[in-house]
Amino acid sequence: MLVACSEKSVDVSSEEAERTVYAMDTIMNLSAYGINSDSILDKAEIEILRFDDLWRRKSESSEIYKINSLKSAAVSSDTSELIQKAVEISRSTNGVFDITIAPVMDLWGFYTKEFNVPDERELKNALLGVNYNNITVDGNNITLSGNSEIDLGGIAKGFLSDRIIQIYRENGIESGIVSLGGNVQTLGRKPDGKLWRVAIQKPDNENAFLGVLSVENMAVITSGGYQRHFEKDGITYHHIINPNDGFPANSGLKSVTVVSESGAFADGLSTSFYIMGIEKSTEYWRENDGFDIIMLTDNDELYITEGLKSIFESKYKYHIITR
Repeated sequence: MLVACSEKSVDVSSEEAERTVYAMDTIMNLSAYGINSDSILDKAEIEILRFDDLWRRKSESSEIYKINSLKSAAVSSDTSELIQKAVEISRSTNGVFDITIAPVMDLWGFYTKEFNVPDERELKNALLGVNYNNITVDGNNITLSGNSEIDLGGIAKGFLSDRIIQIYRENGIESGIVSLGGNVQTLGRKPDGKLWRVAIQKPDNENAFLGVLSVENMAVITSGGYQRHFEKDGITYHHIINPNDGFPANSGLKSVTVVSESGAFADGLSTSFYIMGIEKSTEYWRENDGFDIIMLTDNDELYITEGLKSIFESKYKYHIITR
């Protein structure tokens, strides 16, 4: 989980508005500073609820339900854009990120919260439909082949935070922050000119932090098995599923934080890196630009990529990964 630190020194000439919205099964907190900021948060809330309706997979009125049930559907430009971004991340990670994981997520019960450990035969059958290549995007027309079904849980909140920041910008807001179930994205600096300070939670202690990032115009998004999990026969199973075998990822990482200007990009990559593990994630980072990473291993070793060294503070020892 990520939180904006509570330090506040606000210019009294700035109009401040705050809003809490419950959507996508999580609590979302929005803050904006500027003229008419409260009415701008009205617009942001309308957009949040609209996206929630579009992408709620089990709702018969949603576009994702339509795609999954009909296998071919015309959708809004927003849904098409989001699915296209997801497919691009799938290609770049060689399928480690895959929104067609839906049938496997259903077997484990992570959508319904009726948790279950599936048997080998069930998993084998469900995995037959897990292949991002089964998705075809043609303008606003989405087609699924085979037994694939889409679940946008690994990227939807990142895309939404991008959109909220866009609404802020289009309406003259120059300072703001959004926290969507722990995914944090910032616009500009705080009204007093200081950088936003975003704390990264320790996976095993919700009241302690691995460190603090000082950022502006950045999304800071964390994935970790500690966020959603259940226990069965003394074994803990978490919600980040490896699409190769259908089981919760076991890569040697406790949590991964991605820092990027794009919320959607950071959201998809944080999930991917948690599945990949530290070596493959580092290799991906060295071959690609536009983001940095913080990784905590199962042995409590903390690693950050070199782009963060001037903006990351921690009381813990950490290693810097260089190119």
